[in-house]
Amino acid sequence: MINSINLSKTYASRIFKYGCMLLLLLAPFWCMAQCPVQNKAIAPGEDLVYDLHFNWKFIWVKCGTATMKTVSTTYNGQPALRTYLQTKGSKQADKLFMMRDTLLSYMTPDLVPLYFRKGALEGHRYNVDEVFYHYKNGKVSIDHNYLNRLGEWEKHKTDLTQCAFDMIAQLNRARSLSADDLKPGQKIKFQMAEGKRVSEKTLIFRRRDTFKADDGTKYKCLVLSFVEYPEGKEKEVITFYVTDDGNHLPVRLDLNLKFGSAKAFLNSAKGTKYPISAIIK
Repeated sequence: MINSINLSKTYASRIFKYGCMLLLLLAPFWCMAQCPVQNKAIAPGEDLVYDLHFNWKFIWVKCGTATMKTVSTTYNGQPALRTYLQTKGSKQADKLFMMRDTLLSYMTPDLVPLYFRKGALEGHRYNVDEVFYHYKNGKVSIDHNYLNRLGEWEKHKTDLTQCAFDMIAQLNRARSLSADDLKPGQKIKFQMAEGKRVSEKTLIFRRRDTFKADDGTKYKCLVLSFVEYPEGKEKEVITFYVTDDGNHLPVRLDLNLKFGSAKAFLNSAKGTKYPISAIIK
């Protein structure tokens, strides 16, 4: 059981990685001239808290929490938004496996990504991903830094003619976009920047549905999937529920693992830009 719980900690942060990916399904591709968008969903001061759970042989184990906050700040002397996401294991889980993942993203007020950093402490391993965005003449140049398990920095560079986004930038940007034209089964491919490279990902809009939280609250949601294609066959990695309102708050994430499943549930939401109108009374 310890090995299975250890595995759950490694994947807990991936719940949020793939969850952020899924929200980009709400948006089409953008050319560089369209990178800036109006921030319609996120208010500085927004504070979201999630509970993380792992299922092993029909037993649900709470393995940690995640907190995501957005504030107004500056970046290189210019106004910016900063989003900070931290996942960590519970005290009981820490005795078996230490997990501390911290994600930090800076964006312009109109949601153009500027900088991203992920520091992941999982067991005795500590990895760092960094992404620096540079914009000039309608193009984007990305500097990637990756601190590997040997403590060595790997440096890479990517030049693009279209927008690319790290996982947090994707989440913040996509929350401001409309889902009115989504159709079940619709697939979207997009470019995601990480510490080593920019790679293409696939997302699918499944349906509109309702979700009942542990406290009895019911939400109208958009249900989305992040999928992979091992050996050419579609494999659903995660099912993702986001409120069908102006906030587009992630309220539930279901992750399929080799030895079980993991879930993240919204525990509390403070400072949202609008009342959560997706709640069914």
